[in-house]
Amino acid sequence: MMIGETVAVAFQSIRANKLRTALTMLGVIIGVAAVIAMVALGTGAQRAVEDRINALGANLLTIYAGQSYNRGVASSSRVSLTTDDADAIQRDATLITAVVPEMQSSLQIKFGNKNINTNVIGTTANYAAVRNYTVPFGRMFTPGDNVSRQRYAVLGWEVPVMLGGNAAAMMGQTITIRGIPFEIIGVLSQKGAAGSFSNPDEQILIPLQTARYRIFGTDRLRSLTVQIAEGVPLERGMVDFERILRREHKIAPGAENDFRVRNQQDILATQQQATQVFTALLASIAGVSLLVGGIGIMNIMLVSVTERTREIGIRKALGATRSNILMQFLIEAMVLSFVGGTLGILLGSGAAVTLSRLAGWNTYVSPMAIFVAFVFSAAVGLFFGILPARRAASLDPIVALRYE
Repeated sequence: MMIGETVAVAFQSIRANKLRTALTMLGVIIGVAAVIAMVALGTGAQRAVEDRINALGANLLTIYAGQSYNRGVASSSRVSLTTDDADAIQRDATLITAVVPEMQSSLQIKFGNKNINTNVIGTTANYAAVRNYTVPFGRMFTPGDNVSRQRYAVLGWEVPVMLGGNAAAMMGQTITIRGIPFEIIGVLSQKGAAGSFSNPDEQILIPLQTARYRIFGTDRLRSLTVQIAEGVPLERGMVDFERILRREHKIAPGAENDFRVRNQQDILATQQQATQVFTALLASIAGVSLLVGGIGIMNIMLVSVTERTREIGIRKALGATRSNILMQFLIEAMVLSFVGGTLGILLGSGAAVTLSRLAGWNTYVSPMAIFVAFVFSAAVGLFFGILPARRAASLDPIVALRYE
């Protein structure tokens, strides 16, 4: 029997039992659809984390005040970061392209008859560029505005909504911070919270010197963000500003640092790793469903062998070899799995798109996931079709012809 005829006979047998064929494929359809949808959810979440990492800005390290140490014992008093520390790093560091000092406090903001409480950050003019913000409305304040202590405010994306205003219409209007009027000169682009404890879209930026002398009355900083030069490893950049801070804080050689350095990418990488584990777990659970579908194929094919025992005997009596019978039943199993896998891919992709549009979840159906699901469904058909095919091929033609 030629291969083409074997394939034709296999398809004819499948078409003869449409309902049973559909029910057999159902397990594979559900399994593949579940794998596609779960992997799409996990991949979408990973891409969201990657976008968040890129949104933070490249090669950023943030320095926070820590504790002083005396012979390895932490002191009860905390050490402060000051504007002098920022100036020293800006002046002496060779591997740093930008230094962004930040003063921050949650303050009462008034606009018209609206009052909100949100974070006010005193910083420098390079804040937006370093953190990959754009200013779709208005402008960012300039170094000259900072030096002259101008009362300018740049709002986060959500602040106009919180104040009941329109971003474009608020340009040039006045808000009051601690009773001091500030002119709104710009609105930052949207970032999104992305799992952070605070939402950067709900902050207000003012010039650092204005914050220091008019609002906070101190030179103490909440943090210092430094941008490492392109192509320089973060570790080398860290050594570069560490030596400066240790000198400024008069830390003895061998003593512990009295400041902490945080790599924001490491924090989000941890979140990404957790997402990957979650994706693998979901895909494994979905894979169990696909395994159950394969077992269903094997069961139905074993029943089919029993039902067609006499047919197998006739084919063997007419000259069909064991390989012909084996190929016929393997093709039937693989066709069931192929068709089920294709329908499952369509169903899973549709489910991922639906979840993205209706529920707002981040999903991404990658070509690799589709390819792997398709290959895996074919492997399921081949693996679970071997036993029924071998059983059919090993039937004795005389015994098969006498089967009722």
